[in-house]
Amino acid sequence: MRFRSTLLLLGLLLLVACTGGGTSSQPSGSPHASPSPSQTSVPTVRPSATPSLALKDPGPLNLRWQQVAGGLVAPWELVFLPDGRALISERPGRIRLLDSAGLKSDPLLSLRVSAVGESGLLGMALHPHYPSSPFLYVYYTYRSDQGPTNKVVRFTLQDAGGAGLTLTAEQVILDGIAGDGGCCHFGGRIKFGPDGYLYVTTGEAYHPQRSPDLKSLNGKILRITDSGQPPADNPIPGSAVYASGFRNPQGLAWDSGQRLYVSDNGPTGEFGFCCHDEVNLIQPGGFYGWPAYAGSTSTGQAGGSNPIPPILESGSDVAWAPSGATFYTPSADERPTLLVATLKGTALRRVFLDPAQPDKVLKTETLLSEHGRLRDAVANPADHCLYVLTSNRDNRGSPQAGDDQMLKGCPV
Repeated sequence: MRFRSTLLLLGLLLLVACTGGGTSSQPSGSPHASPSPSQTSVPTVRPSATPSLALKDPGPLNLRWQQVAGGLVAPWELVFLPDGRALISERPGRIRLLDSAGLKSDPLLSLRVSAVGESGLLGMALHPHYPSSPFLYVYYTYRSDQGPTNKVVRFTLQDAGGAGLTLTAEQVILDGIAGDGGCCHFGGRIKFGPDGYLYVTTGEAYHPQRSPDLKSLNGKILRITDSGQPPADNPIPGSAVYASGFRNPQGLAWDSGQRLYVSDNGPTGEFGFCCHDEVNLIQPGGFYGWPAYAGSTSTGQAGGSNPIPPILESGSDVAWAPSGATFYTPSADERPTLLVATLKGTALRRVFLDPAQPDKVLKTETLLSEHGRLRDAVANPADHCLYVLTSNRDNRGSPQAGDDQMLKGCPV
């Protein structure tokens, strides 16, 4: 995604950035100008009132890791309930419950999904006003008349006392996100943002020209209300599309200034290009380049205009296959860092951002490289610990004893 010459990020003055221990490296991309404003007039997300510059620089990330659940099958998403219990999605269609006694053997819910290649039961998100709004949102693939199709639904999540949790009353929130019939690029991460809206990542399902097509839901970051409607201040009136030009985005993370960062998977041979996995800082209405650009490199393909470059990319010969992302700090007085779970990279990639320049990466490092493919990373503010899901039983990894696992890392 090409460099642009004018400054857009005038309002983005402060950032929660971080640093830590591990294998350190400088970002592979060269410095670039911030993107110019989108032609569509949309409100600018304001930084939070607490200046991140007042926080301490992040130190080494020394965590003690332990397994808290094992025997999972291709887990994809981890959601914590206010009481500390956790829900885990498994791609074959199961939602599992973890409580203080451990992982329950029987699924809380089993869905009929189309689980071919990368499809199936993917992301989940708890309503931000749970339990007064008792909803769990779920992204999954099913087989429609048009073939594999993705939709976002919500279930009523209730605690029946001695009978435990129940998930009932499935309601479709968003439908018609096309899937690939044979394999890949389903996106699937969903999270509520600090603005209270639901954000959805969608892949282009191996149809690259869907990514810049603003009439398609594929290859996008979507933004909808909790009932599935486009918010009035979305970049395109009446459309759920918030940003376009993605190949297979799977990570959503907001810093304390309410800025959104997205991880995206680069090409694996399309148009003769490899790798170029990305981390992007999202602007409303922004176009992030695919298929015209892989990272900041032109592919010679048509589609889209004025692409915004990634703030970080893996380069042309290294593949990370980034998935879930989160901002994490082991201490409340220390600036968080961005952590991205990687599948091919088989590690957590820690991204240090400049607290005064939100699109500037200072350096990166890797940690937790001994557990194979990593699907998701979730910070739990209740205990200042970091939780990670492995993905070694997804038909692409080499399962280890106990896989797949939910791992917990707490400050030493």
